[in-house]
Amino acid sequence: MKSFGFYEFFAGGGMARLGLGERWNALFANDVDAHKALAYAENFRPSGELVVGDVNNVSAFDLPHGGIMAWASFPCQDLSLAGRGGGIDASRSGCYWPFWNILRDLATHHRMLPIVALENVVGLLHANGGLDFQRLLGSLRDLGYCYGAMVVDAIHFLPQSRPRLFIVAAAPELLVGRPVATSGPVEPWHPDGLTNAVVRLPSELAENWVWWKMPQPARRHVQLENLVMDVPSSTAWHEPSETKRLLGMMTPLNRRKVEAASKLNRRVVGTIYKRTRVDSSGVKRQRAEVRFDGVAGCLRTPAGGSSRQIIIVVEGRNVRTRLLDTREAARLMGVPDSYKLPENYNDAYHLMGDGLAVPAVAWVEKHVLRPLAIAACSVREAPAEAVA
Repeated sequence: MKSFGFYEFFAGGGMARLGLGERWNALFANDVDAHKALAYAENFRPSGELVVGDVNNVSAFDLPHGGIMAWASFPCQDLSLAGRGGGIDASRSGCYWPFWNILRDLATHHRMLPIVALENVVGLLHANGGLDFQRLLGSLRDLGYCYGAMVVDAIHFLPQSRPRLFIVAAAPELLVGRPVATSGPVEPWHPDGLTNAVVRLPSELAENWVWWKMPQPARRHVQLENLVMDVPSSTAWHEPSETKRLLGMMTPLNRRKVEAASKLNRRVVGTIYKRTRVDSSGVKRQRAEVRFDGVAGCLRTPAGGSSRQIIIVVEGRNVRTRLLDTREAARLMGVPDSYKLPENYNDAYHLMGDGLAVPAVAWVEKHVLRPLAIAACSVREAPAEAVA
């Protein structure tokens, strides 16, 4: 099996590497977070490729030769709805630009990478009125790339609602004579938010746009209840008084959901998020909102005021609640049980909440990145006169 060398930026715990699979060889990996880097090292036993530190301190000369792709899941805090909305120039999400500087320097030294893959929240499409998305595409165009994007929701593969934006840029020669693109948007990968953003692109950006071709996903069979453990390993079931308190935080609508579940006379698993809502009197109150649709809400990091997700299990009149176990969080991200999680609950929860859904990465790899990588290897191996 031919392997493809790649460079992994903002690597976290290596969930992009998991999704790309064994065909891809990580020649370089970087993250500034020491806790995430420990998890990466624990699970992949790196042999020199892992560099812990600020991306601003990484040079193109630090990247060994042989890579055909750079992967960057750059920070989303300034682009997400839960963040401060600072955009792509703010302190966190602005880390894209030093990454781009590395791409530029590689191209300057005749090492232009055939493929660049970016991942972030869907909010990137709308940040600063869509201008951030356009600036990012413009930066890729300036390096000579064609590019396209897909919104891939983990819900197609896992019982978690987690839409994410994947942008794939490729050298134009990789598209010649290869069926990796389609003539227009295709559901569910190109929803209205993305197609509207493309319609608004200036002509000089639109001419480099590609609608990447991906098939319809198969029906998902895994439900939330399949991933939830009766005996959690990193947390414990609440005392009845705490469960009663959570039920008391619910609106009548949410209480009726619990009552309906209790009448089914079987094990029903759901999730609860605590959210601040304004009541009919205009007063802000913390509410417990429950869902029993077999899907968990989007995992988030507990920073910035976001609450941790709570599991609720209803069996007749017996109602139990507890925090989501860290292994359950990993399962909701498609991370195998063999993956070694940090022992500290907050570190493990943060690692998963800030990571990538592994099957979503695998889907993009199979249908877009792998065909492009095969094309890139063919171009590299072709005689110079044939390429010309």
